Amino acid sequence: MRRWEELTGRASPPPTERGPRGGLRLTPQWCEWLMGLRAGWVTGIPGLTRKHQLRALGNGVVPAQAFEAFRRLMS
Repeated sequence: MRRWEELTGRASPPPTERGPRGGLRLTPQWCEWLMGLRAGWVTGIPGLTRKHQLRALGNGVVPAQAFEAFRRLMS
């Protein structure tokens, strides 16, 4: 995580939070950070619930991986 913080230039958001029943659950902000997306790329969209944010992130593409795949296809 420290290395990714150095590469992205921003600190890691908390990976978990307390849910309504008191258990730990994943935060969409951490998923967004881990994918290398700008802060608020998904989590800053008005009206998206936590569930929809996580769904969008789970179905999303990691830009660095997409770039590498495209680079390899083109070479």
